[in-house]
Amino acid sequence: MAKVFRSWDVDQGWLLPPSLHEFVPPGHRAHFVRDTVREALDLSAILDTYTEERGYPPYHPGMMVALLLYGYSRGLYSSRQLARACEERVDVMAVTGLNRPDFRTIAEFRKRHLVALSDLFVQVLRLCRAAGLVEFAHVAVDGTKLKANASRHKAMSYGRMKTAEPALAAEVDAWLERAREADAAEDQAHGAGRRGDETPDWMADKQRRLEAIRAAKAALEAEAADPPDPEDENGPGASSGMRWQGRPLRGDDGSPPDRAQRNFTDPDSRILPTRDGFVQGYNGQIAVDAAHQVIVAHRLVTNSADYRALVPLVDGVRAHLRRKPREVSGDAGFANEANLVALKERGITGYLAPGRARHGEADAAGRRRLTKMPLMSAMAARLKRAGRRSRYRLRKQVVEPVFGQIKQARGFRQFLMRGLEQVRGEWAMICTAHNLLKLAQADR
Repeated sequence: MAKVFRSWDVDQGWLLPPSLHEFVPPGHRAHFVRDTVREALDLSAILDTYTEERGYPPYHPGMMVALLLYGYSRGLYSSRQLARACEERVDVMAVTGLNRPDFRTIAEFRKRHLVALSDLFVQVLRLCRAAGLVEFAHVAVDGTKLKANASRHKAMSYGRMKTAEPALAAEVDAWLERAREADAAEDQAHGAGRRGDETPDWMADKQRRLEAIRAAKAALEAEAADPPDPEDENGPGASSGMRWQGRPLRGDDGSPPDRAQRNFTDPDSRILPTRDGFVQGYNGQIAVDAAHQVIVAHRLVTNSADYRALVPLVDGVRAHLRRKPREVSGDAGFANEANLVALKERGITGYLAPGRARHGEADAAGRRRLTKMPLMSAMAARLKRAGRRSRYRLRKQVVEPVFGQIKQARGFRQFLMRGLEQVRGEWAMICTAHNLLKLAQADR
């Protein structure tokens, strides 16, 4: 007797249309994200921009928002990936209702409404609080380096610009002179009305590179002439604009130092140190509630220093949720006397590591330094006295796993957009998608 198999007739037509709710199992994240956007989020900031009554009807903004947030929660970030998923993945079809926007439509929607999409972070965070996912007992802060949409090999130092500009200018001038001589010879041979006066193709790239170097050189000189942005250059002596993290922002003559660099692809990005070397990127900083690893505040800057992020992150929690956390922990990058004073003024118990432990090795210089900072000295003594029972130990199990979920589980390691404001909006969407997943897990 032959074995009987289940039917596999790919040519069979459907007598009745299928339900979108049957595309994926009940309780799937696609249903949750779609229904949350439809029923719980206020999209008036996006909807109100559609005022033109004429023209072909656009895709529903709610569907586009749901597509972006669901894509970010599943590790789909580029517009081409999302457009392909609309045609190939049934879970995405359950979100879009079988709509298939092309990648240009998705990219333009995200770019046009990036500010409004960033503001959805607060709405989702308040939903998390209403669901009991935020308890304010302990909040951990940290930062991570993320690659920009630019290569660090596309950056050039100011010193190199000073030598490359005249060399390229001389080379371009020589080409122009040869082009003029060739034009004169062709005019004599073929007549003045014949073609032959165009700029040679082999000269175009060098000419554009010379223009880019001159623009970048002028931008570095402008930065040296003006006071630095406190959001960007926030190291010791930043108020005078002379140093950043111990490195000079200006030369002795007021011009940029030779080591100052600027990237031609994304000028706002910076070369930042990481454990695996240097990357061209940004520093994404977050505050995470210990109860369910919900991101309660986020921030993104262009330098590797974290200590100035503590107060904005803590104040951001209060601004978003009208309540401050009872405890805040952070690694040595956040620890200084001013931050401990700020936490004390706000009535928050801080657990900030004063410095890396030396495993019992005496550090007389360090002790002398801490004696001039009473709060840092008291913090060092408190953490040492508590040992393995210190609340500081919560930091690693609260904030670092969130970075692991974002960068490893969902594969976000490089921004798609360029420019500081654009990248900040993209970082806000990443944090919003993370909180949506936490909310979905609590809903089960």
